[in-house]
Amino acid sequence: MSHEKYQDLIQKLHECMEACNHCYDACLKEEDVKMMAECIRTDRECADICGYLEQAISRNSPFVSELAGVCAKICQACGDECKKHDHQHCQDCAKACYECAEACKKVA
Repeated sequence: MSHEKYQDLIQKLHECMEACNHCYDACLKEEDVKMMAECIRTDRECADICGYLEQAISRNSPFVSELAGVCAKICQACGDECKKHDHQHCQDCAKACYECAEACKKVA
């Protein structure tokens, strides 16, 4: 399987990783950081798995479908957590996470 086959997924993974990293950084600057702790935690988990899956695809890993399943689950959880917060960066992140989760499910 070539990574060209996964171009749409790679795009969604990259966008999600960027959104999570931005949300993570912005959450750390919020007034009540403690309230944002779970959002920060899921942002990190999600950005890391998205980056890892993007790399796995580029090296033609035999585990792409399994990793995509895990990634979909983490993206969904991150989106659900971010959706709870009214901050624009959280809402933008939730949208990117949900889109990435759907792209991952198609490959899983």
